[in-house]
Amino acid sequence: MRAPIGDFDDARPAPDCLDLLTAPVADAVRAWQGDVPAEQLLYVDTDPAIADTAVFVEHHGADLLGTSANCVVVAGKRGGESTLAACLVLSRTRVDVNGAVRRQLGSRKASFASMETATGETGMEYGGITPIGLPAGWPLLVDSAVVDTEWVLIGSGRRRGKLIVPGKVFAGLPGAVVLDGLGTA
Repeated sequence: MRAPIGDFDDARPAPDCLDLLTAPVADAVRAWQGDVPAEQLLYVDTDPAIADTAVFVEHHGADLLGTSANCVVVAGKRGGESTLAACLVLSRTRVDVNGAVRRQLGSRKASFASMETATGETGMEYGGITPIGLPAGWPLLVDSAVVDTEWVLIGSGRRRGKLIVPGKVFAGLPGAVVLDGLGTA
């Protein structure tokens, strides 16, 4: 099947590719109960050597610049407490860590989590972290522009492979809070 966005000739339903996903992502797809059927979550195989956004877009289609999203792990701190959360923004924007994230988490300070923390806590590879399959109880902050995008390209839990998902799916993921202005230019 041809992918609805980008230049991918072989898009397959994610439930048919569970062995290509990390365990938390595969488990989330297996237990999927969203408004959109799991078969509409599409997996495309990609070369991890070109996983970074600029090179990826050049290789797989300029339309992906407006339809790709990045999922990053942040840590909010208040007193001696630390809260981990994930943020999903379109790849052409940056996460407003010191504004929107800090306010939403009720933190005095917020910053990007270290690579070791992000990968260790999610069970996903750095550069492939995705909002599907995050640890239970984590807040998932989603920029409203992502939800408003018809099809969104996100990580698959690994640097190899991506998922193409209807944008409206993200508002219904566990712990999701949709925010205007989470992603800034």
